[in-house]
Amino acid sequence: MVTNKEKNFISAVLYIHSDMEMVRTFLPQLFEFLDKTFNDFEIICVDDASGLNMTQMIQQVCQGINKANVSVVTLPAFSGVEVAMNAGVDLAIGDFVYEFDSWVPVKEIELILQAYKKALGGYDIVSVIPVKSVRVSSKLFYTIFNRYNISSNRIYPEIFCLVSRRAINRIRSLNQMVVYRKAVRAYCGLPMATIECSSNQSALLHLTREEKKKRRELAGDCLILFTNVVEKMSYYICLLFLLFTVLIIAYAWGSYFYVNKLISGWTSLMLFLSISMFGIFLILTIVLKYLSVLMRLVFRKKRYLTESVEKITNS
Repeated sequence: MVTNKEKNFISAVLYIHSDMEMVRTFLPQLFEFLDKTFNDFEIICVDDASGLNMTQMIQQVCQGINKANVSVVTLPAFSGVEVAMNAGVDLAIGDFVYEFDSWVPVKEIELILQAYKKALGGYDIVSVIPVKSVRVSSKLFYTIFNRYNISSNRIYPEIFCLVSRRAINRIRSLNQMVVYRKAVRAYCGLPMATIECSSNQSALLHLTREEKKKRRELAGDCLILFTNVVEKMSYYICLLFLLFTVLIIAYAWGSYFYVNKLISGWTSLMLFLSISMFGIFLILTIVLKYLSVLMRLVFRKKRYLTESVEKITNS
C-alpha cells in the first residue's frame, strides 16, 4: 500500500477497439491503482472505431468511481493502434504518460509503479516487456528490425510503456509523423529501460482480422522507414550480380579462345547482357538509397482525424 502519493501528474492512454477487457476489467482496476498511488492523474480512452457506444459504456463503468477524470477520444474510422495512440498522447497533459495497448492482469498491476520508479531513476522511456515467447512472426520482425535498425537502441514487444514529457517533446521536435512509436522512441536518443513481465503477451492481445492486417502492413512500413533492410538487400543483390558478371565474362572469353565453332557475336552479346544487368542493379541500389533518405526527410507530424472528444467527470 502506498501511503505517500506521488506528486507528478500522470496520464494513462488506453487503446480500445475490440477487446472489452480494457473497459470492463482493466479500466476500474487502473483507476483504483492510480488513485492510491498518484495525487493527480487522467485516463484517456481512444476508441478506434469499435462500432460500439464506447462513451456510454465507459460512463457506466465510471458511475461507481469517485472523482473520475476520464476522456474518450473517438476516431471516425479504423486507423490502427499507432495512429490511435498518437491521438491519445497528443491530448495527454501529464508529466509522465502510460501507453496501454493491451490490458494488464491484476497480478502484474504493481509493474505500473515499478515503471514509474524506474523513470525517476533517470530513464525517459520504460517498457514493460513479456518474458514468455510471442508469436513467431513477431519474433522474426523484432529480430530483423534490431539487426538492421538505424538506431543503436533495441526494441521489444511491450505490455505497456511509460514515456516522460521530455521524451514526448523530443519526439515532436523531430517533426516526424510517429508511424511506429517504438522506433521513434529508440531514435530520439533519450535513456531507455525495460522491465520484464511474466505474462504472455499473446494471451493479453485479442486481435481482429483487420487489426492483424494493419499490424502486418505496419511491420513492412517500419522495416522500410526505420531500418536499412532494403538498402542491404539491394547491395547484396548488386554484389551477387557483380560476381555473376565476372563469371560470365570469364566464361565468354574462355569460349572465345577455346571453342572452335562459336556463334558469331555470342561473346559480345554475353558481355553486354552481363555488364548491363550489373549496371541496372547498381543504379537501383543508388536509387533506393536516395529514396530512403528522401522518405525520412519528408516525414511530417500527425495525420489523423477525431470524431469527438468527450470528458467524463464524477465529483
